[in-house]
Amino acid sequence: MKRKLRNLKKLEDKIRYGHFPKDIPKKYVWDQFFSTKAVHDLTVKYPILELIKLNKQELKEIFEEYFYSVYFQLYKDMGLNFDEIQDPTVLSYFGLAPGASVEDIKKRFRELAKKHHPDHGGSNEKMIEILEAYNRLINN
Repeated sequence: MKRKLRNLKKLEDKIRYGHFPKDIPKKYVWDQFFSTKAVHDLTVKYPILELIKLNKQELKEIFEEYFYSVYFQLYKDMGLNFDEIQDPTVLSYFGLAPGASVEDIKKRFRELAKKHHPDHGGSNEKMIEILEAYNRLINN
């Protein structure tokens, strides 16, 4: 698993920094997603100890999410903005996979709004967070 994760980082380096000089500082999406440390690392989304327990399909979905994030960051770094590409961090806040449709986003927003609305026992702060995330996805 460590070798597979290291290869993912090398691939991200080729995708995002292959055309840059070697001495420029690099900030990898990989560092937010994975850790190869043997301890439970809470600073990343998927520590190696959790990845080892997953089946092939679950790993495939995580790697797809990762590459979606890599290409999203690449386009962002290049100054490109595509309306059909959603911010993967906001999608994960909603519990949605990369590539979720507008209908999926609206449906999930309504579910969260019902659950966290102040009139139904939720907090104002949480509802504001949900509204801001929804606006970022819909008005990107």
